[in-house]
Amino acid sequence: MTSPVELLDRAEAAVRLSASDPRLALAEARAVLGLAGRPGPAGAYGEAASVALRAAALAARELGDLELAAERLEEAIAAGRGFPRRVAQARMSLVTVRAQLGDPEGGLRLADLAERDLLGADLARLGVQRSVALILLGRHDEAVRHCDLAIGLLDDDPRFRAGGLLNRGLARTYLERYGEAEADLAECARVARSAGLDHVAMLAEGNLPFVAARRGDIAAAFARYRAAETTLFGFPERLAAMRTDFAEALVAARLPGEARTLLEQAVPELVAAGAQAAVPGARLLLAQAALLAGDAPLAETTARTALAELDAQGRAAWLPLAREVVLRARLAEAPAPPAAHAHDAAVEAQADTADTADTAAADGLVTDLITCADDLAVCGWPGASAALRLTAATAAVRLGAIPHARPQLDHVAATATRPLVRWHATAMRHRLDGDLDRALAAAARGIEAVHIPGGDARSRDEAGSRDGEVTRDAELRVHAARPAEDLAAFGLEIAIDRARRTGDARTVLEWAERWRAVVRGAGAPASTPHAVPALPAGAGLLVELVRRGDDLFAVTAGPQGCALRALGSYQAAVEATVRIRYGLRRRNLRDTGRDADDLPSAAAEGLARELSALDRVLLSGPGTLTSAGSTTGGPVTVVPTGALCTLPWPLLPSLRGRPVSVAADAAAWLAPRPGPAGAPLVLSLAGPGLDHAGAEADMVAAAHGRARRVAATRAEVLRALERADVLHVAAHGMFSPRGPMLSQITLDDGPLMAYDLLAARRIPRLVVLSACDAGMAHAPVDGAALGLAGAFLDSATRNGDAACVVAGVVPVRDDEALALMTLFHTLLAEGRSPAEALAQASEKTAVPGFVCFGAGDVPFGTD
Repeated sequence: MTSPVELLDRAEAAVRLSASDPRLALAEARAVLGLAGRPGPAGAYGEAASVALRAAALAARELGDLELAAERLEEAIAAGRGFPRRVAQARMSLVTVRAQLGDPEGGLRLADLAERDLLGADLARLGVQRSVALILLGRHDEAVRHCDLAIGLLDDDPRFRAGGLLNRGLARTYLERYGEAEADLAECARVARSAGLDHVAMLAEGNLPFVAARRGDIAAAFARYRAAETTLFGFPERLAAMRTDFAEALVAARLPGEARTLLEQAVPELVAAGAQAAVPGARLLLAQAALLAGDAPLAETTARTALAELDAQGRAAWLPLAREVVLRARLAEAPAPPAAHAHDAAVEAQADTADTADTAAADGLVTDLITCADDLAVCGWPGASAALRLTAATAAVRLGAIPHARPQLDHVAATATRPLVRWHATAMRHRLDGDLDRALAAAARGIEAVHIPGGDARSRDEAGSRDGEVTRDAELRVHAARPAEDLAAFGLEIAIDRARRTGDARTVLEWAERWRAVVRGAGAPASTPHAVPALPAGAGLLVELVRRGDDLFAVTAGPQGCALRALGSYQAAVEATVRIRYGLRRRNLRDTGRDADDLPSAAAEGLARELSALDRVLLSGPGTLTSAGSTTGGPVTVVPTGALCTLPWPLLPSLRGRPVSVAADAAAWLAPRPGPAGAPLVLSLAGPGLDHAGAEADMVAAAHGRARRVAATRAEVLRALERADVLHVAAHGMFSPRGPMLSQITLDDGPLMAYDLLAARRIPRLVVLSACDAGMAHAPVDGAALGLAGAFLDSATRNGDAACVVAGVVPVRDDEALALMTLFHTLLAEGRSPAEALAQASEKTAVPGFVCFGAGDVPFGTD
């Protein structure tokens, strides 16, 4: 007969085994329970049974069955009566399980009960468990303190030491201490792997995408996600948790489509695993993603569900975050009174005549926003509170509830800790007073405080170093990215209003560029009134589109100066773009119900009418191309806004046959003109599944003196990026409208993703993407067009280079692509610029749909 001591030893061994081999630990625990259930002194076997039940619970938790883990731990508590330490250990283990099942407050009550009967290392282990509940409750500073105390006492327990490092890393991430968080996660992975706890190391590595994305390094975040996804494949609950964390960071980075794709995989897995604590957070992220994507009804519905779940779990600190999304969704659907966008002193007079019922509804919504901002501050979310107060003030002006606006702006200006937020409030107060010049100056100071270290005394205090690794200023810039975008957009709005009164279009151009720079994360241009340099000679014409709400404007710049012109409705222009793209798609794919090469005459005439009508709105009206000194046939750089980046601009009648470059900003146009480069190194490749791709790649190699084909593999393409001056890719491309950074090019060994390009150390001066939809882009905010072409250009910009991408914005048949590209490369080799070569090749071959993105007006040298 096995003695009680032997059974206890086996049970404790099963507890230790549960972390590294949970299935074997579960089998061993069952064996001990089978023996402990034999007739004998109940007390003697009760201790072993309690420990064995705890081992079974820990194994079940590692395998993702939280409900079973909770059940076994309750049984362990009952079996351990008479053994206070064993009961306390079972309660200690139940802290995390209860928290993850959605009751973190209950988990903390269990921790208080367990603490009375634990000593030494067990107390340190309890601190690690307690930190899980504290993180879920948003009490991150407390979680860090408990982990700090525990980690130093757990040198002999790698499992809990690694857990403490993991939890502290997560808490520090929420506290925006990113360098320390990454150090904790790296040390956690090292400790865990040394102890054979590979799955704990996977968890640590699985959180690196979250940290990277939170600090603004999207390229590293996607790379780390892809690696973590592979290692966590056999752990669905943990993979779902990692996807949720990463999605949270992507929402913060304004990538809602990519976040939604991950969350749609994660939520069902979390529900199936019984991870109740994680489900409402994932739903709230879905709501935030929907709101960013413009789907306010879905955002409100989803946020209300998350709010109810959080409330049921007693997670009071998170409730205001869910209410904030509900209120922002309501605000997005609220109609604005006529002329309420004016935002100046005249609005106050208009508010007096507003309909009583509408005024009451507006007052109610603004009051709810202010109450939620108060709740956010009380629950420990000061940044979100200040931002929502600004939103409440803006809403009060827009909805005609002016009396609510000034008190909120005064409150933010007096109490906000971030200089950017204080200056935003100050700028809004000046605008309400009708002083647009002082409003612009305050907005510029706010952006300067973020992008120029030491912008004011308080920003210098916040810019101090932490542990010699990561400066607070760097972290501040990342955290402030969204508020900075909002402030830059506000400044642009003021500049437009001011220019309509004064004719000062140059200031609009300056603020448009400042806004795009902030969105891109490249740092804002200097805030002096003359930030835009003297207009460059020989650069051709610049047409930069900006919008204020649905009002669309064009800033044109050229030899005769700058001009601002109102163009009408942005949404109407977008709808026309959609119709034009549909007509081109039918033409290029021969989707006409006939075998003829061309569209039926009625369809062709309809497409021509759409192009002419949109051209009259955007370009050929009074004051657009002519006012800035455009000359027929000269180069044009177009900086579009929003969905207009998908318009095939070279097909508009005013631009046909002209060298046209479509850019995310005017930086290349404003820069000095470089001279022609030397003879380029040209590399080409042919992807699978295209009849003419091989012939096209061979043609490219034959057209240039220094050229050759390379293999169509991911590794070879990434190497080609490092060496080539011109890279020609003849391969299928797929644009992902819901997740543009998930767009891809099909290669022989798998897809090359758009996010892969963000980590490239160098981008060729010219990339030709002879692939379907490769030039399609989605711009969640101006200056940040995403997709394959955008990823190439963004990577080049981050490396300090100017690049050009020639790509299609509609599907193009590969036989037509071959015809066009043959002439394009012939002209390129003769010394034409990419934009000029594309314009001539498109006209002569009558193959539409390709666009020159980026810096397309610089020619290459001839061979």
